[in-house]
Amino acid sequence: MPPYDKDKLNKIEELKSKLFNKNYETKIEHRDSFPHFQKREVMDSWEKREDSNKNLEENFFKKTSMFKKFFIFSIIFFVLAVGYAAYMFFAKGNTVSNDNIDISVLSNAFTAGGEEYPLLLEIVNRNNSPLDLVDMVVEYPKSSATVSGEDNEHMRISLGTIPAGGIKNENVKLVLFGEQGSTRQIKISLEYRVEGSNAIFVKDKFYDVSINSTPINLSVDAPTEMSSNQDITLNVKATLNSTKPVSNMLLKVDYPIGFQFTSATPAPTLGNNIWDLGDLAPGAERNISVVGKMIDVSAGEQKVFRVWSGSQSDGDKSQIGVVFNSLEHTVSITKSSIEARLLVNGVYQSEYAIDTKTPISGQIQWANNLETKISNLEIRAKISGNAVNRKTISAGQGFYNSSQGVIVWDKNSISNFAEVNPSDSGSVSFSFSPLSLFSASGGILSSPSINIDVSITGGQEGDGNAIKQLTSGESKVIKIISDVGLSTKALFSSGAFTNSGPIPPKVEQKTTYTIVWSLSNTANNISKGQVTSTLPSWVRFVGSSSPSSEDLSYDDTTKQITWNIGTIKRGTGITNADRNVSFQVELTPSLSQVGTTPILLNDTVLTGHDDFANVDVRVNKASLDTRLLNDPNFPANGSRVVE
Repeated sequence: MPPYDKDKLNKIEELKSKLFNKNYETKIEHRDSFPHFQKREVMDSWEKREDSNKNLEENFFKKTSMFKKFFIFSIIFFVLAVGYAAYMFFAKGNTVSNDNIDISVLSNAFTAGGEEYPLLLEIVNRNNSPLDLVDMVVEYPKSSATVSGEDNEHMRISLGTIPAGGIKNENVKLVLFGEQGSTRQIKISLEYRVEGSNAIFVKDKFYDVSINSTPINLSVDAPTEMSSNQDITLNVKATLNSTKPVSNMLLKVDYPIGFQFTSATPAPTLGNNIWDLGDLAPGAERNISVVGKMIDVSAGEQKVFRVWSGSQSDGDKSQIGVVFNSLEHTVSITKSSIEARLLVNGVYQSEYAIDTKTPISGQIQWANNLETKISNLEIRAKISGNAVNRKTISAGQGFYNSSQGVIVWDKNSISNFAEVNPSDSGSVSFSFSPLSLFSASGGILSSPSINIDVSITGGQEGDGNAIKQLTSGESKVIKIISDVGLSTKALFSSGAFTNSGPIPPKVEQKTTYTIVWSLSNTANNISKGQVTSTLPSWVRFVGSSSPSSEDLSYDDTTKQITWNIGTIKRGTGITNADRNVSFQVELTPSLSQVGTTPILLNDTVLTGHDDFANVDVRVNKASLDTRLLNDPNFPANGSRVVE
């Protein structure tokens, strides 16, 4: 037996003798006293074997070296890299990117407006796949005005297929317009499809072209500063700068708010701001002079006049189809050195509308806005128009010169006007009445109006004691409202209908009456005319009206009667034929109305719009009762209700 086996047997025998010896004392060792000893937990049962395995795994990874970690990470990275390379090779190898499409413009960056501009384009496909069904869309401004994309020109050109790595050249001819020095932007869009997809892809490129000359030159000669209510003249010149003739040219001037057109040379072709320049040869020139006035504007405002020129639109002869050139002229409103403001009946505005029964009171408020004195101040008010009653003009402190139709206030009538100090102000006044719009001898006035032109002048000392003459002024227009008449009457024995029932009316018995509405009108046409009224509860609308051509209606719910007239022409019922309508109503009196004169028709109202004076008109008429004052055969005792 080998020696190590004998040693084992001896140790076993020794252990047995110790176990069975009664005198043997067990020796207890206190291992907690050793600091290096690690206390270990003993499992309570075999069910916690899994936790023990986890601890072993954790210990395994804790004990894994950095080299093993790096090795595992390298394997994972390698697998991902191979996967990405395969994806890019097999999945992405045939895709198309806009970044691999080049659109190059080989043309000049400038051109002459109105001249043919060659746009040379080069398209390069640097993708690995072809571009199918390629269309090139060129979009550019149609005219010189800065407008929205809706007004742009669009040109579509089919390029077919551009193979992978292929180049396509295209030459497009455009005509651009614009002011000299302006920039026009061209948008080039490439629309294409790729194999295996129905989607349309787009590649855009923008290219700016400068306009170094215009086909038509525009210039405006006019002041850049002016005061309110001062006359202004705009001299507009249009010169064809093209090497080719053009036809059907128009010129249009847009006026700012506050500009009052007076006249133009030559006269406008359409309205007061459109001129037909006709056909122009190279170098041809057209001159237009516009005269007007800035009214109701305040110091510090800026007013912009816009001039447009171009070819006539095919669809609308009053519009510019293609704008060749445009120009703006700005006028700054400054405060007048001396000022005169005209108020009519206490109101300051440019136009007034007054009826013939209203007297007119004018007040001129003057002021010296300078820091120096003004000598020999003079105010003049010229009153003209076909509706002025010259006999009623009262000049106040001034003098009315009837031969000239002018009221004058100067140092002879107001001593302070000999020398007016800085910031001095005051007012003068006058009054008059309008004429009647109709007279047997003169007939009816046409477009009745009154014009009041106010001017103020004075002298200011300048360099070398020279007197500088200052002037300012303004104008007002007073339009006279047409005299519109409405007549209402009730009849029994006469009129368009045969009436029935007892006269005087009897309790609980029916009596019918005829109501007549008649119109009259003097100077101006009245539009949107309408007459309305209502019936009281004890009166019924019979349903008959005459003539049938008139638009008369009745609402049974509201008991309202409406006559839709439309236009009441000037002279109606005076120099022209009458216009009226008749309808029938029925009265059934009650016991409570015995001895009274019941109302047959409530208040009547006529409304409309005076087209010349540009104001609404209204006429009110009182109610009608059983006292038939306009019926010649009506008995004196026929109005009060009896039993």
